[in-house]
Amino acid sequence: MPRRRIGFWYRFAAVICKPPLVVLLKRDWRGMENIPAEGGFITAVNHNSHIDPFAYAHFQYNTGRVPRFLAKSGLFNKGFIGAAMRGTGQIPVYRESTDALSAFRAAIDAVERGECVAFYPEGTLTRDPDGWPMTGKTGAARVALQTRCPVIPVAQWGANELLPPYAKKPSLLPRKTHHVLAGPPVDLDRFYDREMTPELLKEATETIMAAVTRQLELIRGEKAPETPYDPRQERIEQRRRTHAQRRQDRSRQERARGGRPTAREEGLGT
Repeated sequence: MPRRRIGFWYRFAAVICKPPLVVLLKRDWRGMENIPAEGGFITAVNHNSHIDPFAYAHFQYNTGRVPRFLAKSGLFNKGFIGAAMRGTGQIPVYRESTDALSAFRAAIDAVERGECVAFYPEGTLTRDPDGWPMTGKTGAARVALQTRCPVIPVAQWGANELLPPYAKKPSLLPRKTHHVLAGPPVDLDRFYDREMTPELLKEATETIMAAVTRQLELIRGEKAPETPYDPRQERIEQRRRTHAQRRQDRSRQERARGGRPTAREEGLGT
């Protein structure tokens, strides 16, 4: 299928967004030859700054294959921004609702129509202390296995130096460089023709995230941690630390009272 027509809204967004991006960021873009010239495909991209979607979209726009992002549904109702989101064909994600699967179906439909769908598999800004990709969610793997489309791993670095994760003010000087490296398609052949179990999706997702991380290692010239940061595991550990701290606090309080229980512990208060 031929390349998707860029259309008015994408060109209009480019007119607005490209000039400040060109001023704020130098460019080191590699791997454009790995972006398919035609047919549907997925890009799996790491996420380390609130502005990296714009910087990455600039890269992707220049390949001639404009991406469709999965974005929070609330953005589609925000005046001009919502009109631009709808006009450029972005895909709304209705979290925690009966329409939660509609984004998955829309992504499949877009790929089958020969378009590019860009996934941020981490689902949010990385919380890894050194900015490496975290564990991913399974949406990209699910669409890839359902459609058997190419999955292009894309790593980026530099927008996070302009605006670090969760920072409120950018660091404008010295001028930062936005590095992008798109790798060859991820080999997912061993996952085809198998039951799409949670275990299979998890393994396929790990394969995709490992490919993204390898591209970022090439950009940064260093090795990533062997075990990716897992925010769910971190929450579990945090709860364990909190419970342990509470037990220690209670133990210290009991020792301070000489081991006598409080009225609340005796069930005498509320």
